[in-house]
Amino acid sequence: MNEKPHTTATRTLADRYELGEFIGQGGMATVYRGVDTKLGRQVAVKIMKADLADDEEFRERFHREAQNAARMTHPSIVRVYDAGNDLIQTAAGAKQLPFIVMEYVGGRNLRQHLAEGGVSVEEAYRITNSVLTALEYSHRAGIVHRDIKPANIMVTPEGRVKVMDFGIARAVSDTSSSLQQTTQILGTAAYFSPEQAKGETVDTRTDLYATGIMLYEMLTGSVPFKGESAVAVAYQHVSERPRPPRDLRPELSEPLSRVVLHSLIKDKNRRFQSANEFRTALQAAMRGEMPQLGNDDVETMALGPSSATTQAVTERQIARQGARHVETRPPRTWIWLLGCALVTVVAAVALWLIFLSPKEIFASNTRVVPDVVNVERELAIKEIEDLNLVVVTADEPSDTVAVGKVTRTDPVSGTEVTKGDAITVYISSGPDGHNIPSIEGQQIEDATAQLEELGFVVGTVTERDDPSSPKGLVLEVTPAVGTFIKTGGSVALTVSSGAVDVPDVKGQSLAAARAILNNMGLTVVPKPLECAVTSEDSLSVVEQSIVGKAPQRSSVEIGYCVGTAPAPADGDADSGNN
Repeated sequence: MNEKPHTTATRTLADRYELGEFIGQGGMATVYRGVDTKLGRQVAVKIMKADLADDEEFRERFHREAQNAARMTHPSIVRVYDAGNDLIQTAAGAKQLPFIVMEYVGGRNLRQHLAEGGVSVEEAYRITNSVLTALEYSHRAGIVHRDIKPANIMVTPEGRVKVMDFGIARAVSDTSSSLQQTTQILGTAAYFSPEQAKGETVDTRTDLYATGIMLYEMLTGSVPFKGESAVAVAYQHVSERPRPPRDLRPELSEPLSRVVLHSLIKDKNRRFQSANEFRTALQAAMRGEMPQLGNDDVETMALGPSSATTQAVTERQIARQGARHVETRPPRTWIWLLGCALVTVVAAVALWLIFLSPKEIFASNTRVVPDVVNVERELAIKEIEDLNLVVVTADEPSDTVAVGKVTRTDPVSGTEVTKGDAITVYISSGPDGHNIPSIEGQQIEDATAQLEELGFVVGTVTERDDPSSPKGLVLEVTPAVGTFIKTGGSVALTVSSGAVDVPDVKGQSLAAARAILNNMGLTVVPKPLECAVTSEDSLSVVEQSIVGKAPQRSSVEIGYCVGTAPAPADGDADSGNN
């Protein structure tokens, strides 16, 4: 069996989508740049993490939500083209990894954009306005994103804003049973709404809260709530007030700061009720106008004072409340009871989070891809699998790494990934070349096919007369059989021409001429001739039908003298006339 040439492995999904360069990795998927070979267009392919793939309910829900997302067509939403399952072989056996095929959007996500420096107020407004426009469209279509965060917002080189991953978050969260699982999948808890943190039903207002968090971050350079664990951040979303953006960036206008705080109200019934309402208020604030924000003063008081402005609002509200009501209890008693109630609620939430989630909630699910280059295949696989990562192997040639050892990984070593993510490990199949096989004695068609299958190129083909070899038979190979050459190298062939050069055998004796021609594979057809010869010339060849080039196994007719009676003398002739 002929060995096939080794080429750099290319993963192809559904016999259609060729995976290219690694783009990035998040809490629930790895993203590759790819090509739709059927339509000839660039795409982005997102392959879901392995521990999600083990859940059959998730796979079914994922495909259903991907179909819903594919129906959305909006300039500020990344299109979903297709979805399917990628069957891979792992050390534990075959595994199906769900994937989606999306519109490829050049540029950076908002997380990368923010990491390179702050944004202006105008740019923060423009980005938020585009996100709210996309959400208004999706909410009207009945689709809640559930995972609005900077990593899911793309900013193109032209400045266009596109929201991606619609529908995926719902498929994930509806099959996740705890906050620990949800935060692993949906990423940081910094953008969680209070209702998500408490495990309550989410709706369109959840997306608006997350958008408010993003706007806060773009304006101030920091998210409002931080902590060492998901539980700590969730606790703050439920019970703590954010600092007004003006405290962190004094040049912000009071209307803009108020709009941001209103978007972060804990009670979803009192924050913005629609993307259009949020967008309208934001537009007014950018014009320097104070928008109508309903019971914002009451909510601000409940959140507690954090600046001179907020303190003044609080005092006015308390005054209004005092004018309308007669206190039945001393103010200090009321404050003490309110404090006890708040502590009770916070303790209940904390206990719910702790007992619902396993201890792993406090542990990091981040992994760093180890450096296993030049490590033996089995040892490398074990090292990566020990990190609770899935290994996918592929062979590729290498001139520098020994056969059976790792040449590289995708993602590369040092990349931060999440537990359960798939890591492609490329194994060296040896140098990118082969020894020239023994093809002498084969027909040129078969020899050419074998060489090309090994990645060689058939170069010069020279014909040579060879009476014993049929036409097209390989007589010689250059470089010689057994020589190692790189894939793509040229091989010269010498083949039989299928012809012979018939020599001139006239003057030879019949026996000698017959022997010469027979040795060349020719068929000799003797033809006796009567001719006057001396005794020495008897049976010598005097005629020949072919001299020079002729097809192999041709018939050559040779005429030879057999002698005759001498001609009569003149006298005898005359006497005969007497």
